[in-house]
Amino acid sequence: MENNIVKFIDLFAGIGGIRLGFENSFKKLGFKTECVLTSEIKPYALKCLKHNFKNDFFAGDIFDIKNEFIPDFDFLLGGFPCQPFSAGGKRQGFLDTRGTLFFEIERILKEKQPYGFILENVEGLVKHDLVNKTDEVGRTLATILDKLQNELGYIVSWKVFDSLEFGLPQSRKRIFIVGTKDELIDLNGNEPKFNALKHILENGLPTIQSDFANKILNHFDLKDLYGKSIKDKRGGDNNIHSWDIGLKGEVTNDQSLLLSKIFKARRKKQWAEEIGIDWMDGMPLTLNQISTFVNYSESKLLSMLEDLTAKGYLKFEHPKKLVKELSGDSYKTYRIYDETKPMGYNIVTGKLSFEINKILDPNDIAPTLVATDVSRLAVPDNNGLRKLTIREGLRLFGYPEWYEIPTKETEAFDLLGNTVAVPVVEFVAEKLAKVFVGNEVFI
Repeated sequence: MENNIVKFIDLFAGIGGIRLGFENSFKKLGFKTECVLTSEIKPYALKCLKHNFKNDFFAGDIFDIKNEFIPDFDFLLGGFPCQPFSAGGKRQGFLDTRGTLFFEIERILKEKQPYGFILENVEGLVKHDLVNKTDEVGRTLATILDKLQNELGYIVSWKVFDSLEFGLPQSRKRIFIVGTKDELIDLNGNEPKFNALKHILENGLPTIQSDFANKILNHFDLKDLYGKSIKDKRGGDNNIHSWDIGLKGEVTNDQSLLLSKIFKARRKKQWAEEIGIDWMDGMPLTLNQISTFVNYSESKLLSMLEDLTAKGYLKFEHPKKLVKELSGDSYKTYRIYDETKPMGYNIVTGKLSFEINKILDPNDIAPTLVATDVSRLAVPDNNGLRKLTIREGLRLFGYPEWYEIPTKETEAFDLLGNTVAVPVVEFVAEKLAKVFVGNEVFI
């Protein structure tokens, strides 16, 4: 550390969430920070970084960053992707990380020998490539820890944190791996605090004006929608089906009850045995099979089934059989219609993605934000429904109000779906900062 300035590099930077948490923690202790290198390859992520952070050395793809081009630094930050490792490693019982993005972290740490690092990854890294069910960690994490400790000489600790316990109304579990040259970092001690979604929501914004949204609100009171999912492939008290809102045409109470019973019954294994096929989760049922669990005359039942098929809630099809065929050195399996079996009625699910697939409860928390789904989350506002705003998305991760994402909405939520919870990083970085400062690491 020179002139009270803590220098760091930010790899796989995303929109700079790890950097923000790191800088905040060191500034609390009276230290200036300087990011001497940023690596990120997504063009709209780079646009975001340049908009919010000034005077950085943006180096692009980590594979193109040669050791000699990297300035000296005190800490390496990196939210690296989880990748499988090669089994061709030299060390017995461990794997080879060459060719993966973690190897790039290895070679920079080995060459530059900084005081410490903060690495972040998805919770799944803990059990990734698990050998035995009773093992605490899988081979991937074991390899990473071995490289950091035994080959690079760092004293390493790790822990999985949930953003929910840091005052953010979103459950997002991530593993943090930290290390220093001279002291073990104790990652315990966070005092959990919780907040509901309503604390980060904006109010009085324009609502969704669409046929889909109107149908939902015409069939349900707004407060009755809190926490509800809208999917035809799931059931339960917190799920609304397309027929519950008359999406493809209004249905009678009897038809709604019939659809619900077919939805549940089609998953039972007894029908596969009766039909003579391998069981599949959700098979078509014949008129005779349906008549065993409903109390309608055959003519009324047939009339309802045909009407629901015409409207598109049901489809009349053959069951599918499991096909297994050799492909190279292994077998691949898939299903095709078995036209030797009787046709039946099945719920239309397919890959149907509704305009809204979940309505969030302001008094609860948001689910883990995933880039592919966030655009179909809705929140109640102004007696209607609207989508989450980018500002609300930023608040769900603990970003400051001054932070902006100057991109298209789809790009912004793609970036948010892959970012980190800033308060979690602050907690981890503060633990690291106190050790760093306490040991008076000066150059």
